[in-house]
Amino acid sequence: MTALWIAHVTVTDPEAYGRYAQAAGPAIAAHGGVFLARGGRFRQMEGAERPRNVVARFPSFEAAVACYDSAEYQAALAHARGASERDLVIVEETPPA
Repeated sequence: MTALWIAHVTVTDPEAYGRYAQAAGPAIAAHGGVFLARGGRFRQMEGAERPRNVVARFPSFEAAVACYDSAEYQAALAHARGASERDLVIVEETPPA
């Protein structure tokens, strides 16, 4: 089963967050992650709004968790800490009916 990273982000330091984004992309790709949405237009229907929304698909739940836990992603994430307010969840996709 594939899995999705779903992140909702408010960037507070664009320069530092840019360093995160530069390093995070290759780490995500190295674990088979593909971006489905990265910023772009949105409409908040319920809950707390964050102006940046990102969705990435991974080949499995385990690959998504391994990416998050990897040294490469954690090094990238160090740039986002203090430069953003983030919520991130990993969700296993439902198979097509």
